[in-house]
Amino acid sequence: MQPIISIRELRKNYGEKQVLKGINLDIHPGQIIGYIGPNGAGKSTTVKILIGLLGDFEGEVSIMGKDLREDILSVKSMIGYVPENAEIYEVLTPMEYLSFIGKLYGLDDELIEERAMRMLQVFGLLENKDQRMDTFSKGMRQKVLITSGLLHNPQIVVLDEPLSGLDANAVIIVKEIITALKRENKTIFYCSHMMDVVEKVSDRIVLIDEGSIVADGTFSSLKAHGDETLEQIFARLTGKQQSGAGVDEFINALGQ
Repeated sequence: MQPIISIRELRKNYGEKQVLKGINLDIHPGQIIGYIGPNGAGKSTTVKILIGLLGDFEGEVSIMGKDLREDILSVKSMIGYVPENAEIYEVLTPMEYLSFIGKLYGLDDELIEERAMRMLQVFGLLENKDQRMDTFSKGMRQKVLITSGLLHNPQIVVLDEPLSGLDANAVIIVKEIITALKRENKTIFYCSHMMDVVEKVSDRIVLIDEGSIVADGTFSSLKAHGDETLEQIFARLTGKQQSGAGVDEFINALGQ
């Protein structure tokens, strides 16, 4: 089966700092990839390259057989992106914002309205559809962002901390949406620090540390011991196993 995303020798520098050090990764249709790593490991840089925000990288990236550099607009049309934080044009209403996003993807007005109304209703935002978003909570804005990222029915969905600010009920809904997208053979690239969620939703976990992939496999295959959690695997593979001692030192400092 041909990969839907293929990354070869991906490298990226910021000045003299090498952030990505030769990433090689094939992702197939219908997979949910949990892409995790410590702060500064290169997760966000990988995401920015995949969604076409960073073009000055070394290596090759192809999406559905299309070279990212050569056909960037076509590639962007296949991808839905949900960031943790984004400028959401808060002077607009949800319907105005979603109409704007839908038109960027070439959707007609009738389809935009039908999809937007149904998706907002799932998140309990239908009664707020014509309300200016400058009055919205973080969680309400995140629900609009999730809706906007999926509105054009993308084949690939890139989620970067999508649960940020959501209440418990909304988190359950998003998890169910992710599972339903997988059933539709969509590919999910999921970045998060919430290890329990990554552990539960991912078919495959890719752990990146200091710009290199240090682990790639199913949750079961990554375990050194049968009772390990993903947090423990993360700590073991990124050299953070002394966190308990670090916490003790932090608390002891408060007594000085």
